[in-house]
Amino acid sequence: MTHHVLNQKSPAQGLLRVLLLAALFSLSACGALRPTPTQAPTLYLLTGLPGPVATLAPGAVKPPLPTLLVTPTRAVSGFDSQRIIYVRDDQALAFFAHSEWIDPPARMLGPLMVAALDHTGAFGPVVLAPAGVSGDLRLDTQIIRLQQNFHNTPSRVQFSLRAYLSDEKTRRVLAWREFSAEANATSDNAQAGVTAANQVVQEVLAQLAPFIATASRLATTH
Repeated sequence: MTHHVLNQKSPAQGLLRVLLLAALFSLSACGALRPTPTQAPTLYLLTGLPGPVATLAPGAVKPPLPTLLVTPTRAVSGFDSQRIIYVRDDQALAFFAHSEWIDPPARMLGPLMVAALDHTGAFGPVVLAPAGVSGDLRLDTQIIRLQQNFHNTPSRVQFSLRAYLSDEKTRRVLAWREFSAEANATSDNAQAGVTAANQVVQEVLAQLAPFIATASRLATTH
């Protein structure tokens, strides 16, 4: 009579198999949960494009020239971050996924305004004012919008800035105005939008500087 011997696994072999399966499952789960690399955003600088800024005629402002404090620019909600904004719907702001400003536009605008205002020759020192600095006049500004609008073809970049000139000592508002400019983008992408944004910023600065200079002269001669 032939006897057949069953190939039975020992308890130790079964335990080893369970441990191996558990290890494989753990490695598979870790691979599935590992975050995929994200694309680093392209960073852009708001510089303004070179352009003329009107100066007052010689003798229009007589010394001593007032000190102008330029306070840090603020921005309305939605426009106070590094995100580069575009719109397709009037009710919604959208953001480019892989492109950002290197700093919030409100923060980059201050030095550009100081340079434009200093070029008018209407002021003594033009200071980007930290808290606690005193002077004769104060300029407060607020970005109302800076966006690439895809309602039109080609898309257009729109920039609006509100400005208030005040007497620093009395806190009385001497003049205020909202300045706006628009420019076509050469392509419907973030890079073309940034180029157009620098253009409209320069246009607004070219409007702002002589207005503030003239308002200052009128305020200090009355």
